[in-house]
Amino acid sequence: MSPPRLPVLAAAATLLVAAAAALFPTLSASGATPACSVTYAVTGQWDSGFQGAVTITNNAAAMSSWTLSFGFPGTQKVTQGWNGKWSQSGTTVTATNESYNGTLATGASVSAGFLASWSGSNPAPTTFTLNGTTCNVDSGPSPTPTPTPTSTPTGPPTDPGPASAIHASGNKLVDAAGKERHLYGVNRSGAEFMCVQGYGVFDGPVDDASIAAIADWKVNTVRVPLNEECWLGTSNIDPAYAGTNYINAIKGFVTRLEAHGITPLLEMHWSYGQYTGNSSGCSDIHASCQKPMPDAQYAPAFWKSVAGTFKDDPAVAFDLFNEPYPDRATSTLDQAWACWRDGGTCPGIGYEVAGMQDLLDAVRGTGAQNLVLVPGIAYANDLRQWLAHKPTDPAGNLAAAWHSYNFNTCSSASCWDQQLAPVAAQVPFVAGEIGENTCAHSYTDQVMAWLDAHDASYLGWTWNTWDCASGPSLISNYDGTPTAYGTGLRDHLRALS
Repeated sequence: MSPPRLPVLAAAATLLVAAAAALFPTLSASGATPACSVTYAVTGQWDSGFQGAVTITNNAAAMSSWTLSFGFPGTQKVTQGWNGKWSQSGTTVTATNESYNGTLATGASVSAGFLASWSGSNPAPTTFTLNGTTCNVDSGPSPTPTPTPTSTPTGPPTDPGPASAIHASGNKLVDAAGKERHLYGVNRSGAEFMCVQGYGVFDGPVDDASIAAIADWKVNTVRVPLNEECWLGTSNIDPAYAGTNYINAIKGFVTRLEAHGITPLLEMHWSYGQYTGNSSGCSDIHASCQKPMPDAQYAPAFWKSVAGTFKDDPAVAFDLFNEPYPDRATSTLDQAWACWRDGGTCPGIGYEVAGMQDLLDAVRGTGAQNLVLVPGIAYANDLRQWLAHKPTDPAGNLAAAWHSYNFNTCSSASCWDQQLAPVAAQVPFVAGEIGENTCAHSYTDQVMAWLDAHDASYLGWTWNTWDCASGPSLISNYDGTPTAYGTGLRDHLRALS
């Protein structure tokens, strides 16, 4: 579904998901508990930058505010951060609390993260202070040696965080241990439209507190719609929200989702290409609305970059294209499905099309083995010829994606039994968007019951505080307060747990 409309490619760096660069012990050499403990980790690194995380534990008297300081041993420079106000003077980095996380009771912890540049080498800091007190050392009178790292892994972990790798196995999804896994969650709209409209990257907060509110609904997956031109940094996008800046913002969000045990599902939502035919969303050539099919000019490059960025993180899944609708442009379903798979010159579409096979090839060409979702036609609501036109995947890691709203053509159990059940019997089946425009949840209740009976996955549209009368909105506040519609999804997911 498309969100409400608000009043030259940039080379992407390959993400190297790394284990902790340094972990410091919580006990001093003498065995006494230090006044404060800090763990520091590099959670992602690429050729000119990295993402870091710190966890602060207060072992002394309760405090109402905190200031963390440490020094970088190398040329590192913090560029942005979250869950704290970050600054740097010379090599000294300082982070002070936000208004919502300043209180630290005795034994309490707080986590914060940042993005930074580096060159030459990226050594970890060794000394941290909290409100002027040196952490990770004995607070008593006995001198203690400088703490040393407890571990320094040299390669990426099998699982890059609490969120597990997922893979197709027959018509099921399984985690890294081979246990069956379902994707239950929500969409987090914003990154597909804010940047192209010149407002930023996200619509609303995407910090740890807001993600914790999502997780409280027992969500294990968040679908993140993306904008092709913003990711690639085309000249029509404000550079503040394009290219490297956009990519880094998405990478930061992905890392925070995974830290909460949530699978990030990255999806190409808005793309390039001028289409003014039947059901056109806009006449703009740029990525400012839903187009009937991806474009051959930028879409494969987009997926090559996204897949190259996350190929070492098997916990990230990809959704190739939001809602294809070549059937509205072509005269027959056979033509529509041929266009869907093979792209090229498609009847009724004035730009060169990238088919689902082209996009999948772009992903796999990077070496990425991540799970890939492939949607059907008719705004992802029609999967009748999905099996017959299924793209060839050398990794064998595909799932079928379906969208369902009360106003769609296929919106009854009889239609689902006829059109969807044969697909769900052969491949993993994910309803990437479910919802209704009634501000209620009677329809989504029916959809979830059918999907549960067919061992399928589903995600509600959308975790944004919009007026639900203008489109399905699950929440009225980013603290997780549900709308009447959202209450149905929340209660259902909690019951499943």
